[in-house]
Amino acid sequence: MKMKISLLLLVFLTTSCAVIRPGEAGVRQKLGKLEAKVTTQGTVFFNPFTTRVIKESIQTNNLKLALRIPSKEGLSVDSEISILYRLEVEMVPTVLKNIGSNYQDVMSAVFRSASSDVCSQFFAKDMHSGKRADIEEAIKTKMEGTLTPQGIIIEAVLMKSIQLPLGLSRSIEQKLQAEQDAMRMEFTLQQERLEAQRKIIEAEGIRDAQKILAEGLTPAIIKIKSIEAFLQLAKSANSKVIITDGKTPYLISSDEK
Repeated sequence: MKMKISLLLLVFLTTSCAVIRPGEAGVRQKLGKLEAKVTTQGTVFFNPFTTRVIKESIQTNNLKLALRIPSKEGLSVDSEISILYRLEVEMVPTVLKNIGSNYQDVMSAVFRSASSDVCSQFFAKDMHSGKRADIEEAIKTKMEGTLTPQGIIIEAVLMKSIQLPLGLSRSIEQKLQAEQDAMRMEFTLQQERLEAQRKIIEAEGIRDAQKILAEGLTPAIIKIKSIEAFLQLAKSANSKVIITDGKTPYLISSDEK
């Protein structure tokens, strides 16, 4: 008899307590009415005949969606979306009371409405460019206006994959290719202009050097240089023949060893 009582007591204890783990929030619901107190971790005892404990995650969760969103020019863009969200701890009872445990379905509906309103203000190509961050932030702000008062915190909206219509995608690729070709051509022209400037500067230097040299070679200097050349030639140990008309300063010589 005592064993049966002990067994019944054990069953009663195991069915009248709930363990709330880290990252969870527990709320007791007694006779269908939710209590305001929220337990974030530990053990919650309750009467299993009149009360139950509802547990919800309060960690950051990822809601993944795949949908087709409209653009400003009326095109449809396929996109994969991640919505990072969490429940505000103190408002878990409010979420369960006003929305229920299927709050992800409500979030999905809110996102579809917000994304349609926001994306219809942008061109399809904007969703594939640097403006994507602006679109994500605008959708997040619009969702917060509906969900934050209900206790759902939107941390981020991430457009992970954007699939543009085939024709538009090709047009963007062609435009990018044309821009790259133009940049490459501009670089080549710039290099050629620099090379042309270098040659001009080099030619001007040679011209100026020749001009200075020509201006410095007076008849007297030429005569002196000729005499110096004769003297140097005369010092040579080799036999030599020097032919000159006595007037020209140029030398015609033949060395014989």
